[in-house]
Amino acid sequence: MSNPERSRPKVAAVHRDGEKNSMKIWLWLLGSIAVLMALALATGAQSAERPLSFADLAARLKPAVVNVSTSQSVRGPAAAAPSERPQAPPGSPFEDFFKDFFDRQQREGGSTPQRRAQSLGSGFVIDKSGIVVTNYHVIADADEITVIFDDNTSYPAEILGRDQKTDLAVLRVKSDEDFPFVPWGDSEVSRVGDWVVAIGNPFGLGGSVTAGIISARGRNINAGPYDNFIQTDASINRGNSGGPMFNLDGEVIGINTAIFSPSGGSVGIGFAIPSNLAKRVVQQLIDFGETKRGWLGVQIQTVNDEIAESLGLDKPRGALVSKVNDGGPAAEGGVEAGDVILEFADRPVVEMRTLPRIVADTEIGDTVDVVVWRKGAEKKLRVKVGELEEAQEAAFTPDGPTPGRSEVLGMILSPLTGESRTEFQLGEDTKGVVVTSVDGDSTAAERGIRPGDVIVEVNQEQVASPQEVAEKIKAVQESGRKSVLLLVERSGDLRFVAVRLDQG
Repeated sequence: MSNPERSRPKVAAVHRDGEKNSMKIWLWLLGSIAVLMALALATGAQSAERPLSFADLAARLKPAVVNVSTSQSVRGPAAAAPSERPQAPPGSPFEDFFKDFFDRQQREGGSTPQRRAQSLGSGFVIDKSGIVVTNYHVIADADEITVIFDDNTSYPAEILGRDQKTDLAVLRVKSDEDFPFVPWGDSEVSRVGDWVVAIGNPFGLGGSVTAGIISARGRNINAGPYDNFIQTDASINRGNSGGPMFNLDGEVIGINTAIFSPSGGSVGIGFAIPSNLAKRVVQQLIDFGETKRGWLGVQIQTVNDEIAESLGLDKPRGALVSKVNDGGPAAEGGVEAGDVILEFADRPVVEMRTLPRIVADTEIGDTVDVVVWRKGAEKKLRVKVGELEEAQEAAFTPDGPTPGRSEVLGMILSPLTGESRTEFQLGEDTKGVVVTSVDGDSTAAERGIRPGDVIVEVNQEQVASPQEVAEKIKAVQESGRKSVLLLVERSGDLRFVAVRLDQG
């Protein structure tokens, strides 16, 4: 006969086990719900960051984005740039014939009738009064400029100012009514991976909207001395130049300017001028019709590993001063050739190309701290910033007599004249002797010297004519040295090049 007293604990034990199992099930269910809610919230957050559509943003912004149509009169071959003319082989007896022929046609106005050349670009309105921003190259040499809005209304435009160094131009259109406009954004807070939207006029197809992300920042594509481009994979093509790049708040953080493309079409590598660089230039063009940039008065070059080690720097940084302009702000402030500028106006000079941008952005007339590396130690100087445009104007002098060409070390050298400056796109402040041709088998070619380079110094002595270069190189050869040190300028950058001498 069973004992009921003994069975009760078993029932109670089973009951307690059931409670434990139920509790486990409830805890499991609650945990699963929590995980599902977290996943839902994460998915919702990702969806919020990645818009399902850009339609509302595009509809709001398109009215302020314009097509920029330009036209100019050209006269057949006589109007062709030197780089577009038929060329005879260097040294050929026909070389001077072609040159004289086109120069004569240019002077006489040519024999072919005039025609109108048309081109298209993009732009955007930044003020209700009708201030339009675009690229310099969109309106360069234009006789007539027409701005066309998204609703197909068009207005003649006048140029308020333009700046070739940053490839920016400012136009004005007039109407009795206010124009739609878009605000500037802060390009410095934009990050690689952020969404961007480009609107423009590719191939004349106005109002085209594309989207992508910021692929990189601080790109140098050798377009000018202040290169600091934003790279994007948003589709940008010919005709997008001058158009805006927007963030998702509808603010302009870049101006679409260039593409990298072997084929001429978009391959997902486009470049835009950052808004923080453009805003200052645009405002100066509005206020003065020209830029007002700071000027230091030095020529600089990159600090590489070897130079850093030889100077006792911990790593390559700063800008090495290769020359100090007489009477310039740097000279008056005590900067010397051979100094490495590490800081300017309390801003670090990370690399050589950082310095021109920092100096250009500094207010003219300000006295700032400059930290240089000299003889193995840091030294602080005080420099009063000058005005770049004023210095360039003072430095310009008309071309005098033009001595003949010289050939040395496989290079054909010519004096700097108005014609050679135009042919090789050299600034009026550039001084020295231009390289017009280089023998591919020469030691100069081996060291990377190419046509368009300007020889500024030979063995740290300035040169102003081809004959001077030849004489100084001959003197170095006669001294028994195995190489000669040239200071070469290319696209505004200066670098020292050691060229081996032929001792045979």
